[in-house]
Amino acid sequence: MMSLDDITRELATLRDYWRYAISRFNAADLSYGHGTLTAADDAAFLLLDSLDLPIDRLDPFLDARLLPAERRLLAERIEARVTTRKPSAYLTGRSYIQGVRFHVDERVIVPRSHLGELLFTEYLNPEGSSVLPDPTTVESALDLCTGSGCLAVLAAKFLPLAKVDAVDLSPEALEVAKINVTAHEVEGQVRLVQGDLFAPLKGRTYDLIITNPPYVDHAALSGYPAEFQAEPVMAHDGGEDGLDLVRQILDQAADHLNPGGGILCEIGSGREILEEEYPHLDFVWLETAESQDAVFWLATEAFDA
Repeated sequence: MMSLDDITRELATLRDYWRYAISRFNAADLSYGHGTLTAADDAAFLLLDSLDLPIDRLDPFLDARLLPAERRLLAERIEARVTTRKPSAYLTGRSYIQGVRFHVDERVIVPRSHLGELLFTEYLNPEGSSVLPDPTTVESALDLCTGSGCLAVLAAKFLPLAKVDAVDLSPEALEVAKINVTAHEVEGQVRLVQGDLFAPLKGRTYDLIITNPPYVDHAALSGYPAEFQAEPVMAHDGGEDGLDLVRQILDQAADHLNPGGGILCEIGSGREILEEEYPHLDFVWLETAESQDAVFWLATEAFDA
């Protein structure tokens, strides 16, 4: 095994470190899924983000010679990725949704929600959203289980007139959310609230609720690789079948929705269970790049029916 000194002496360009990282990652049989799906993509993210370069533009920089301090940093982070098996986002302290940067650390799950993609898809559509309320009419929004606060921040950006409540049970997660709310300068729109789902909201109602609650079932949790075990268990644990919190949200959502509004919720693989248990609810399942039934929309009027 080469020492860090050997690595920094022998490897000089970004291409050298990318090739080396891919080899190390493959040999260590690392797991992915925190914004990347392969060793090559994960290595590219780790290297580019560590150097504060655009994470989607590897080619222009591949043959650039690196400074000694940069070589050392990359060598150390490649070694840390292999030995700790922490997600690369924890090592750089940053994660991205549709190119928007957020701070992350072990206090929160690494953002990778389908909801981020949907907010961009729906609200950047020149013809308007297919299901979500007109952004100019939304005056109140709720991000339930906010974690790092990334969805609350995006909601504030897409809904210029809205006051956004961002709720999480974890005080530690809300500390991270505060960092992101401040960094994106939406303190005037986003209010961070600590508590269990709707409990701290005291009868408040909203034009739009978005939520990415914990939805991993216990069988899946028991087989998690180290990269996923590095994240807060509370952010994953959805109960025996993964739907405990989703049920609680569905049972209470109607009391917190305004007429003409609705709820956008991400789940795991529980579509059939929900449709069987809630036959009176007209779920609208929204397609994303990686799923056709991981996110549902329910209009306020669906609960009335």
